[in-house]
Amino acid sequence: MSTRARILEVAARLVAESADGDISTRAVCEAAQVGAPALYRHFGDKEGLLSAVVDHGFDAYLATKRDRGDTTDPVEDLRNGWDSHVEFALRNPNLYRLMNSPAMRTPPASAAESHRILTRDLERAAEQGRLRIAPGLAAQMIMSATTGVALMLVSRPGTFSDAGTSTRVRDAVHAAVFTPDVRVATPADTDVPSTAARLSALLRRSQGSGLSTAESALMTEWLDRVSNSAHEHG
Repeated sequence: MSTRARILEVAARLVAESADGDISTRAVCEAAQVGAPALYRHFGDKEGLLSAVVDHGFDAYLATKRDRGDTTDPVEDLRNGWDSHVEFALRNPNLYRLMNSPAMRTPPASAAESHRILTRDLERAAEQGRLRIAPGLAAQMIMSATTGVALMLVSRPGTFSDAGTSTRVRDAVHAAVFTPDVRVATPADTDVPSTAARLSALLRRSQGSGLSTAESALMTEWLDRVSNSAHEHG
């Protein structure tokens, strides 16, 4: 095992065992049997080490998302994604709090990847006419709600003790974001904002729209503005 891998493994264990998720570089160096210069050479500083710990711990969770095949129902994939996100937080409370700590000046790479995967699934939903709003805004709403629920469950278990809290919040947020399935919806269920969201998603994917890059960007901006208007005025 390399020196970097040993330091990372030790730091991850100490974070998991810590009462509050905080660790000292001195404790890591002593447990890994390395000098401080070696730690700083590989990770830069304590924040760099903690960011690497988060990415290391979150990587196994993200691997399941990278490797899974997409189903024909992106909304179901997103529902399962919410549940697996919260389950990961409950299994790794210190790591999850660390990942979302405001003290982390630079967000861990795993957080950005998680957001990209969420946005990709939302774009698939938009292409099917399932979104009421643009994928970017939907991603912000869902990620904020998922993270908020997960943080409350791991940080305030005495107050947030109802196991069904996450499911109820998930369903409420999804009801605000998604339309009924267009394959079974009635004509009255289809509205201008969801249609605009679908056209925007299809335009982003299309390579032959006949528009210039600038025209395509402007059209996407207009469509996103239309798709988000109902949410802003609702």
